[in-house]
Amino acid sequence: MSDVQHLSVSQDEDGIRLDRWFKRHYPGLSFGVLSRLLRTGQIRLDGKRAKPGDRIAAGQDIRVPPVGADATQPPRGAGRTPKEGLSDQDIAEVRSWVLYKDDQVIALNKPAGLATQGGPGITRHVDGLLDALRFGKNDERPRLVHRLDKDTSGVLMIARTVRAASELAAAFKGRDAHKVYWALVKGTPSPREGKILAPMEKLPGPGGERMVVTERGKPARTLYAVIENAGQKAAWLALKPLTGRTHQLRLHCAHMEHVIVGDGKYGGSEAFLGGLVSRKLHLHARRLRVPHPDGGVVDVIAPLPNHMDATWETFGWDAEYEDDPFEDAGFL
Repeated sequence: MSDVQHLSVSQDEDGIRLDRWFKRHYPGLSFGVLSRLLRTGQIRLDGKRAKPGDRIAAGQDIRVPPVGADATQPPRGAGRTPKEGLSDQDIAEVRSWVLYKDDQVIALNKPAGLATQGGPGITRHVDGLLDALRFGKNDERPRLVHRLDKDTSGVLMIARTVRAASELAAAFKGRDAHKVYWALVKGTPSPREGKILAPMEKLPGPGGERMVVTERGKPARTLYAVIENAGQKAAWLALKPLTGRTHQLRLHCAHMEHVIVGDGKYGGSEAFLGGLVSRKLHLHARRLRVPHPDGGVVDVIAPLPNHMDATWETFGWDAEYEDDPFEDAGFL
C-alpha cells in the first residue's frame, strides 16, 4: 500500500471528467470503488469533495488515498493491441469506415445497424472496435465523444487524445458542432422549410426507450428543409438539430406527420413505403463540422449507406448533392 498522494492535473487533461482522469491513471480502480472513495471524502479536488462527473482543470490538486498497486495496472484483458483483441477482418472493416484522420481526430462513416456503445443484448458496437483505430498510437485508445442511434448511419467523430476528447466533447455540449442529417420522409412537408419546436421527454415502456412530445418535456428544436420530393409520396429532407435529445429527429418528423421512412418505432406500419424502398431506417448523419482541437475546423461529409443510395437511385435523386441549406445558420 502506498501513502496519500497529491497529483497535479496536466495541461492536456484540462477539462476532462474526474472519473476519466482516474481511468487513465488508475485503470485497475473500479468505478464502484472510485465512487465510494469520493463519497467518503477520501479523494478530494483542491481540498474539496468532488463527484465522478466533475470537470477538472490544469493545475488542480487531486488527493489520492492509498489504493494499492493493482489500481495502477489495467484490468485483465485491457490494454491489448488491435491484433490481440480484434480479428484481421474486424480491423480491415473498421478502417474502411474512416473518412478523415489526423493526429487528434478520426471521422468514421458508421454503418446503419451498428450501435455506438454497448448495452443489454448488444455485443458488437463501435466502442468495442476502437482498438482497430490506434494506427500505431498504442499508448492511447481512441475515444467516443458523441453518439448516433444504432439504425442511423453517417459521420461519427472519434478523439485520438485526451485533449481532443475534452475539446470535442465541449464543442458538442456547447452546440458548436454543425450537424446536417438527410432523411426520407413520408409525404412532403409544407412549408418546404421551417423549424420544429416540440419539447420531449422519455417514457418507459415494454418496447424500450421511447420519447414523446409533451409540454413538460425538455426543449427540443430542429430545422428542416425539403431538398427534393416525389410528388406527395415522399420527400428528401435536410435536418439540423439545434438541441441534442434522444431520437429528436425521428420524433420531430413524426410529430409534424411526416415520419421517417423505416421508422416503425415512431411511425408504425405507416413508416414503410413498400415496393423497391428498403424497410431500413432512412436517416443519415450527412455532414459534421466542428472546431479542430489544434485550431481551424474539421468538416466531413459521409456518403449514403447502400439502402439509402438505392432509394435515391429509385427516385432519380442526386446522392452526390453537397449544398447545405443551413450553412448560414450553422457553425462557421
